[in-house]
Amino acid sequence: MTFCKEVRFECADLWDASFEHPFVKGIAKGDLPLDVFKFYVMQDAYYLTHFAKVQAIGATKAKDLKTTQSFAHHAEQTCAAELALHESFMELLGVTEEDWQLFEPSPHAYAYVSHMYRSAEGDLADVLAALLPCYWLYYEIGERLKTATPEEPIFQKWIGTYGSEWFGELVNEQIARMDRLAEGLPEERREELKTRFRRSSYYEWQFWQQAWTMETWELPAQEESVRHA
Repeated sequence: MTFCKEVRFECADLWDASFEHPFVKGIAKGDLPLDVFKFYVMQDAYYLTHFAKVQAIGATKAKDLKTTQSFAHHAEQTCAAELALHESFMELLGVTEEDWQLFEPSPHAYAYVSHMYRSAEGDLADVLAALLPCYWLYYEIGERLKTATPEEPIFQKWIGTYGSEWFGELVNEQIARMDRLAEGLPEERREELKTRFRRSSYYEWQFWQQAWTMETWELPAQEESVRHA
């Protein structure tokens, strides 16, 4: 079994949690509140800005020029497409300059980005192990929602992007690269990479949750009252 097949199987619990999350189901049914989706889009734009930077770091860690070129091109293509998608969402959702002035990354968005930068302290395999769940999970969600028919055009566009053939090709390219990087590594090293992959899978699940709850840095009211009791 290849590295990616192994780690995908081992993270099935987290991926299933993403597939069944009410945020994802709300996109499919078309009843996700738009203010929740707006919160998600702004947090995702923050995440993608750093995702692109970590991809660029990964390109510098390649051991040959061809891999550097391929990884850098891949970073440019995926990020340009996703950022263009978010720009259109922001216009449709009426995101204003004032919204951005007041923007703050949610705790879990911040933690996910911090995890990626921590992974980027390692080699290319570490970088890709941390980045791959984002690509791969979104593609699987896009494939699962292909037959969904939400009335909201924004949700239709979101599903169409991540379930598209071109996005699938990019995902499969990165899966193949991850398998090559992990091939022949000692078991201890493979486990390190699996840990990075699993943590990113966890943060992907939590990314839906932080949007669903419109997470802030404030203590929940109950916890605040207990603290001052």
